[in-house]
Amino acid sequence: MNNNSKVLALKYRPKTFKDLIGQEVVAETIYNSIKYNRLANAYLFTGIRGVGKTTIARIVAKSLNCSKGIDQLCAEEPCENCKEISNSNHIDVLEMDAASKTGVDDIRDLIEFSRYGPTSAKYKIFIIDEVHMLSKQAFNALLKTLEEPPDYLKFIFATTEIKKIPVTVLSRCQRFDLSRINSKDLFEFIKEVKNKENGKINDEALKLIIKISEGSVRDALSLLDRALLSKNEKSELDLKGAQKIFGHFDKSYLINLIKFIFKGDEKEVINVYRSIYNQGVEPKIFLNDFLEILYYVKNISSIKLDGNNFSLNDEEFKEIELISREISSEILLLFWQFTIKTLGELDIVSNQNLSMEMFLIRLMHLKEKKISITENNKDLYNQRILNNPNINKQINLAKEEDSKEINNKTISQIKNFSQKETLKPEIKEETKLETIGIKNFEHLIDLCTKKKELKLKYELETNVNLVSFTDKRIEISFNENLDKDFVKELSLKLNEWTGRRWIIAFSKEEGQISKKHKKNLEKSEFIKSEKKGDIYKKIVEKFPDAELIEVKLKDNEQ
Repeated sequence: MNNNSKVLALKYRPKTFKDLIGQEVVAETIYNSIKYNRLANAYLFTGIRGVGKTTIARIVAKSLNCSKGIDQLCAEEPCENCKEISNSNHIDVLEMDAASKTGVDDIRDLIEFSRYGPTSAKYKIFIIDEVHMLSKQAFNALLKTLEEPPDYLKFIFATTEIKKIPVTVLSRCQRFDLSRINSKDLFEFIKEVKNKENGKINDEALKLIIKISEGSVRDALSLLDRALLSKNEKSELDLKGAQKIFGHFDKSYLINLIKFIFKGDEKEVINVYRSIYNQGVEPKIFLNDFLEILYYVKNISSIKLDGNNFSLNDEEFKEIELISREISSEILLLFWQFTIKTLGELDIVSNQNLSMEMFLIRLMHLKEKKISITENNKDLYNQRILNNPNINKQINLAKEEDSKEINNKTISQIKNFSQKETLKPEIKEETKLETIGIKNFEHLIDLCTKKKELKLKYELETNVNLVSFTDKRIEISFNENLDKDFVKELSLKLNEWTGRRWIIAFSKEEGQISKKHKKNLEKSEFIKSEKKGDIYKKIVEKFPDAELIEVKLKDNEQ
């Protein structure tokens, strides 16, 4: 293939350690290990896509096998070994894609092949890309060879998902974590490539490419390739043109959008969004960019504009700084959560554009509903609470119980709520008539049934053992299945039903067996007695496998 016809990501692929950008520490470490002949059995490169994992693997392979030595590593005029390794056709350097060869049989073939020494090079090298795709059995088959390979054999692994690789494999490799490429370094690199290709793209458009690529050199070169092909030789690609090509839009739209949201101007909010949508921006990209602006508004005080930050320009920075002074962090975090939730809803709705418009309208209403309780509006807040009968019923103030009333047998006592005279909830007239007093534990269970408090009824019958029941005081023991909110809920209901505060105390005594347990025992005894009867004996004679599991009395026998 003619070098000029290659895509930029292949055409400008690094050939030596000196060509690498952003991975200087990794390059220097490996260079020194080769120079001083302190080689690892296996190298493992991990990092995001497009930061140079496979590229460095090939450079390492060339460094080990270059006929000129590592100090004169081939660049312009490659030796035969380096040339074949670059073209992926060297007989002693096997490149394998673990995504397509995941099984244990593939690894067995590899191990079998490793028994024979190199043919024309110094080292036989296996480069396995996306190594995390290997099966568990394949990894296990590789362990012994990986730990004690022949002197002529080296492994080089590359992966984007390091967590999927077993620890037993990781411990046998020399691991290198490749970082994202610094924005400034990546900008200088693609600008140099642009100049070599005689491309007409301004710096602002290049900065957008850097932002979209997220530290990946391959992504940046692919985007640059696309940008170079999109314009004729006479015109220069600017930021607006690049935004149209890559489906991104100016942040000033989002900044204005947030302003209109907090002004409550629904018409302008919809107009701004539609202008964004008409540029061909996908709803998911819009929401992700919206989240980015929310992040900047929340954390603008800790963000600095320097050579490494291409996300904001000076004007946008000032605008966001002004907005952040007017909006509380509480609302911003609420907006963040709501936006994340909307991202999940996009896969459900058929018309995502309409969903986005409703999302923005809901944000305006969400902003209006949110009340920030500060020292200035505290009295107004308290007044609203006290005047709301629904909330008023739920306000309960803890009151210390007189220590003389605590029984010596009690382990600990739940201090139940008490209400001041001004906050005492009104009890409906019908409730007063119905609940003059709760006579005993059975009466309490019946009352729960009548009031449809089935959860409380279940807890009382199943998980509670009664120790004592007196007026306004219940002493119980319980099993490990008792709901953690049982005491709180029972206290609230007792106060609501009787208009008085009740004490629920825990006792050391075991107490009576639970009602459910008692019923089960009675049922068991009844079945046992019935088994002694003539009817059961006659049935068993005819049906030896028969088992009595339930006995029901006729209505006239009850």
